[in-house]
Amino acid sequence: MKLKTQKRIAAKVLKCGLDRVKFDVARLNEIKEAITKSDIRRLIGMGAISLKQKHGISSYRANKIRLQKRKGKRKGPGSRKGTRHARLTRKRRWIQKVRVQRGFLRLLKEKKLITTQTNREIYTMIKGNVFRSKRHIKLFLEENKLFKKKPFEKSFSKTNEKSLSKTNEQKSLAKK
Repeated sequence: MKLKTQKRIAAKVLKCGLDRVKFDVARLNEIKEAITKSDIRRLIGMGAISLKQKHGISSYRANKIRLQKRKGKRKGPGSRKGTRHARLTRKRRWIQKVRVQRGFLRLLKEKKLITTQTNREIYTMIKGNVFRSKRHIKLFLEENKLFKKKPFEKSFSKTNEKSLSKTNEQKSLAKK
Protein backbone atom coordinates (compact mmCIF):
# COMPACT_ATOMS: atom_id res chain seq x y z
CA MET A 1 0.00 0.00 0.00
CA LYS A 2 1.61 3.25 -1.17
CA LEU A 3 0.77 6.29 0.92
CA LYS A 4 3.48 8.59 -0.37
CA THR A 5 1.16 11.39 -1.50
CA GLN A 6 -0.91 11.24 1.68
CA LYS A 7 2.27 11.51 3.73
CA ARG A 8 3.45 14.49 1.68
CA ILE A 9 0.08 16.29 2.02
CA ALA A 10 -0.07 15.52 5.77
CA ALA A 11 3.45 16.91 6.21
CA LYS A 12 2.39 20.10 4.44
CA VAL A 13 -0.75 20.42 6.58
CA LEU A 14 1.12 19.70 9.82
CA LYS A 15 4.01 21.94 8.73
CA CYS A 16 6.70 19.35 9.46
CA GLY A 17 9.01 16.89 7.68
CA LEU A 18 7.91 13.57 6.13
CA ASP A 19 9.65 11.58 8.85
CA ARG A 20 7.51 13.08 11.59
CA VAL A 21 4.16 12.06 10.05
CA LYS A 22 2.73 8.92 11.68
CA PHE A 23 -0.17 6.84 10.37
CA ASP A 24 -2.45 4.66 12.50
CA VAL A 25 -1.86 1.09 11.25
CA ALA A 26 -5.48 0.05 11.90
CA ARG A 27 -6.89 2.83 9.69
CA LEU A 28 -4.66 2.61 6.63
CA ASN A 29 -7.64 2.04 4.29
CA GLU A 30 -9.23 5.35 5.35
CA ILE A 31 -5.92 7.14 4.87
CA LYS A 32 -5.49 5.60 1.38
CA GLU A 33 -8.84 7.03 0.27
CA ALA A 34 -7.94 10.57 1.46
CA ILE A 35 -6.70 12.57 -1.53
CA THR A 36 -7.38 16.20 -0.59
CA LYS A 37 -6.03 18.47 2.11
CA SER A 38 -9.45 18.66 3.77
CA ASP A 39 -9.59 14.83 3.93
CA ILE A 40 -6.17 14.77 5.57
CA ARG A 41 -7.25 17.50 8.05
CA ARG A 42 -10.32 15.43 8.96
CA LEU A 43 -8.13 12.35 9.56
CA ILE A 44 -5.74 14.40 11.69
CA GLY A 45 -8.73 15.55 13.77
CA MET A 46 -9.92 11.95 14.17
CA GLY A 47 -6.44 10.80 15.20
CA ALA A 48 -5.70 8.53 12.22
CA ILE A 49 -2.75 10.74 11.30
CA SER A 50 -0.56 12.11 14.06
CA LEU A 51 2.72 13.92 14.53
CA LYS A 52 5.80 12.37 16.10
CA GLN A 53 7.41 14.42 18.83
CA LYS A 54 10.58 16.30 18.02
CA HIS A 55 13.83 14.97 19.43
CA GLY A 56 15.05 17.48 21.99
CA ILE A 57 18.46 17.90 23.55
CA SER A 58 18.41 16.79 27.15
CA SER A 59 19.53 19.42 29.64
CA TYR A 60 20.16 16.86 32.40
CA ARG A 61 23.95 16.91 32.03
CA ALA A 62 24.06 20.70 31.72
CA ASN A 63 21.97 21.07 34.90
CA LYS A 64 24.22 18.63 36.73
CA ILE A 65 27.34 20.60 35.76
CA ARG A 66 25.65 23.90 36.70
CA LEU A 67 24.83 22.48 40.13
CA GLN A 68 28.45 21.40 40.65
CA LYS A 69 29.74 24.82 39.57
CA ARG A 70 27.39 26.44 42.08
CA LYS A 71 29.09 24.36 44.76
CA GLY A 72 32.48 25.66 43.55
CA LYS A 73 33.57 22.53 41.70
CA ARG A 74 34.86 22.42 38.10
CA LYS A 75 36.43 25.87 38.41
CA GLY A 76 40.09 24.93 38.74
CA PRO A 77 42.94 26.33 36.64
CA GLY A 78 42.40 23.68 33.95
CA SER A 79 38.83 24.86 33.36
CA ARG A 80 39.65 28.54 33.04
CA LYS A 81 39.99 30.14 29.62
CA GLY A 82 40.02 33.87 30.29
CA THR A 83 42.34 35.85 32.52
CA ARG A 84 41.34 36.75 36.07
CA HIS A 85 39.96 40.12 35.00
CA ALA A 86 38.21 38.72 31.94
CA ARG A 87 36.24 36.31 34.14
CA LEU A 88 35.27 38.98 36.69
CA THR A 89 36.23 42.53 35.76
CA ARG A 90 37.99 44.82 38.21
CA LYS A 91 34.95 47.07 38.29
CA ARG A 92 32.53 44.19 39.06
CA ARG A 93 34.82 42.99 41.86
CA TRP A 94 34.97 46.53 43.25
CA ILE A 95 31.18 46.93 43.08
CA GLN A 96 30.64 43.64 44.94
CA LYS A 97 33.13 44.57 47.66
CA VAL A 98 31.78 48.08 48.17
CA ARG A 99 28.13 46.92 48.27
CA VAL A 100 28.91 44.41 51.01
CA GLN A 101 30.85 46.97 53.05
CA ARG A 102 28.22 49.69 52.69
CA GLY A 103 25.49 47.20 53.60
CA PHE A 104 27.38 46.31 56.79
CA LEU A 105 27.83 50.00 57.62
CA ARG A 106 24.10 50.60 57.07
CA LEU A 107 23.32 47.74 59.45
CA LEU A 108 25.59 49.18 62.15
CA LYS A 109 23.93 52.59 61.74
CA GLU A 110 20.40 51.11 61.97
CA LYS A 111 21.29 49.21 65.15
CA LYS A 112 22.82 52.46 66.48
CA LEU A 113 26.18 50.83 67.19
CA ILE A 114 28.06 53.77 65.62
CA THR A 115 27.53 57.54 65.58
CA THR A 116 26.58 59.45 62.44
CA GLN A 117 30.04 61.07 62.34
CA THR A 118 31.74 57.67 62.51
CA ASN A 119 29.38 56.47 59.81
CA ARG A 120 30.42 59.35 57.52
CA GLU A 121 34.12 58.77 58.16
CA ILE A 122 33.91 55.03 57.51
CA TYR A 123 31.78 55.62 54.41
CA THR A 124 34.43 57.85 52.86
CA MET A 125 37.12 55.36 53.86
CA ILE A 126 35.21 52.60 52.08
CA LYS A 127 35.03 54.83 49.03
CA GLY A 128 38.77 55.38 49.28
CA ASN A 129 39.43 51.60 49.28
CA VAL A 130 40.88 51.53 52.79
CA PHE A 131 39.18 48.28 53.83
CA ARG A 132 39.75 44.84 52.35
CA SER A 133 36.54 43.31 53.65
CA LYS A 134 33.64 43.54 56.08
CA ARG A 135 35.79 41.87 58.73
CA HIS A 136 38.47 44.53 58.23
CA ILE A 137 35.91 47.26 59.03
CA LYS A 138 34.89 45.41 62.20
CA LEU A 139 38.54 45.15 63.30
CA PHE A 140 39.12 48.84 62.58
CA LEU A 141 36.10 49.87 64.65
CA GLU A 142 37.13 47.64 67.56
CA GLU A 143 40.78 48.79 67.55
CA ASN A 144 39.83 52.48 67.47
CA LYS A 145 36.95 51.98 69.97
CA LEU A 146 34.39 53.57 67.66
CA PHE A 147 31.46 51.37 68.73
CA LYS A 148 28.91 53.16 70.93
CA LYS A 149 28.39 49.97 72.89
CA LYS A 150 30.10 46.69 72.15
CA PRO A 151 28.02 44.60 69.77
CA PHE A 152 26.27 41.58 71.26
CA GLU A 153 27.32 42.60 74.81
CA LYS A 154 23.78 43.30 76.03
CA SER A 155 22.26 40.04 74.89
CA PHE A 156 25.28 38.08 76.12
CA SER A 157 25.14 39.55 79.65
CA LYS A 158 21.38 38.84 79.90
CA THR A 159 21.80 35.20 78.96
CA ASN A 160 24.66 34.84 81.48
CA GLU A 161 22.53 36.32 84.27
CA LYS A 162 19.66 33.94 83.47
CA SER A 163 21.88 30.88 83.38
CA LEU A 164 23.60 31.90 86.64
CA SER A 165 20.30 32.46 88.42
CA LYS A 166 19.06 29.05 87.26
CA THR A 167 22.15 27.27 88.54
CA ASN A 168 21.90 29.02 91.92
CA GLU A 169 18.23 27.97 92.23
CA GLN A 170 19.11 24.39 91.35
CA LYS A 171 21.89 24.34 93.96
CA SER A 172 19.57 25.67 96.67
CA LEU A 173 16.93 23.05 95.76
CA ALA A 174 19.54 20.31 95.88
CA LYS A 175 20.58 21.35 99.43
CA LYS A 176 16.99 21.11 100.70
